[in-house]
Amino acid sequence: MRLPLIKHIVEFVDTHDEDWVVETIELLENLAEAPGIKDEELEVVGELLSNLYGALEVSKDIKGGTDKKEALNGFMKRVMGSIN
Repeated sequence: MRLPLIKHIVEFVDTHDEDWVVETIELLENLAEAPGIKDEELEVVGELLSNLYGALEVSKDIKGGTDKKEALNGFMKRVMGSIN
Protein backbone atom coordinates (compact mmCIF):
# COMPACT_ATOMS: atom_id res chain seq x y z
CA MET A 1 0.00 0.00 0.00
CA ARG A 2 1.17 3.44 -0.83
CA LEU A 3 -0.01 6.42 1.17
CA PRO A 4 0.29 8.92 -1.73
CA LEU A 5 -2.00 6.74 -3.86
CA ILE A 6 -4.49 6.27 -1.05
CA LYS A 7 -4.50 10.03 -0.44
CA HIS A 8 -5.10 10.67 -4.15
CA ILE A 9 -7.99 8.20 -4.26
CA VAL A 10 -9.51 9.76 -1.12
CA GLU A 11 -9.44 13.13 -2.88
CA PHE A 12 -11.15 11.51 -5.88
CA VAL A 13 -13.87 10.15 -3.60
CA ASP A 14 -14.31 13.61 -2.06
CA THR A 15 -14.64 15.20 -5.49
CA HIS A 16 -16.71 12.56 -7.23
CA ASP A 17 -18.37 9.68 -5.46
CA GLU A 18 -17.48 6.52 -3.58
CA ASP A 19 -19.49 4.46 -6.10
CA TRP A 20 -16.82 5.03 -8.75
CA VAL A 21 -14.21 3.38 -6.53
CA VAL A 22 -16.55 0.51 -5.59
CA GLU A 23 -17.25 -0.17 -9.26
CA THR A 24 -13.54 -0.04 -10.06
CA ILE A 25 -12.91 -2.61 -7.31
CA GLU A 26 -15.58 -4.87 -8.79
CA LEU A 27 -13.98 -4.59 -12.23
CA LEU A 28 -10.48 -5.34 -10.93
CA GLU A 29 -11.70 -8.32 -8.89
CA ASN A 30 -13.38 -9.69 -12.01
CA LEU A 31 -10.24 -9.05 -14.05
CA ALA A 32 -8.17 -10.99 -11.51
CA GLU A 33 -10.23 -14.07 -12.35
CA ALA A 34 -9.61 -13.79 -16.10
CA PRO A 35 -8.13 -16.86 -17.71
CA GLY A 36 -4.54 -16.41 -18.78
CA ILE A 37 -3.72 -13.53 -16.44
CA LYS A 38 -0.03 -13.59 -15.60
CA ASP A 39 1.35 -13.55 -12.07
CA GLU A 40 2.94 -10.14 -12.61
CA GLU A 41 -0.37 -8.72 -13.81
CA LEU A 42 -2.18 -10.27 -10.87
CA GLU A 43 0.28 -8.60 -8.48
CA VAL A 44 -0.43 -5.20 -10.03
CA VAL A 45 -4.18 -5.75 -9.79
CA GLY A 46 -3.78 -6.84 -6.17
CA GLU A 47 -1.77 -3.74 -5.32
CA LEU A 48 -4.37 -1.50 -6.94
CA LEU A 49 -7.12 -3.27 -5.01
CA SER A 50 -5.25 -2.80 -1.72
CA ASN A 51 -4.94 0.93 -2.33
CA LEU A 52 -8.59 1.26 -3.35
CA TYR A 53 -9.84 -0.62 -0.29
CA GLY A 54 -7.53 1.44 1.90
CA ALA A 55 -8.87 4.66 0.45
CA LEU A 56 -12.43 3.55 1.16
CA GLU A 57 -11.49 2.87 4.79
CA VAL A 58 -9.87 6.29 5.14
CA SER A 59 -12.87 7.96 3.49
CA LYS A 60 -15.17 6.20 5.94
CA ASP A 61 -13.11 7.51 8.87
CA ILE A 62 -13.20 11.04 7.45
CA LYS A 63 -16.97 10.88 7.01
CA GLY A 64 -17.14 9.72 10.63
CA GLY A 65 -15.52 12.96 11.73
CA THR A 66 -11.84 12.09 11.82
CA ASP A 67 -9.45 14.70 10.45
CA LYS A 68 -8.08 13.73 7.02
CA LYS A 69 -4.45 13.65 8.16
CA GLU A 70 -5.36 11.67 11.27
CA ALA A 71 -7.42 9.22 9.23
CA LEU A 72 -4.53 8.61 6.81
CA ASN A 73 -1.96 8.23 9.59
CA GLY A 74 -4.26 6.01 11.65
CA PHE A 75 -4.89 3.75 8.69
CA MET A 76 -1.19 3.35 7.96
CA LYS A 77 -0.50 2.59 11.63
CA ARG A 78 -3.14 -0.16 11.53
CA VAL A 79 -1.60 -1.58 8.37
CA MET A 80 1.92 -1.50 9.79
CA GLY A 81 0.65 -3.06 13.04
CA SER A 82 -0.92 -5.93 11.14
CA ILE A 83 2.31 -6.56 9.23
CA ASN A 84 4.49 -6.70 12.34
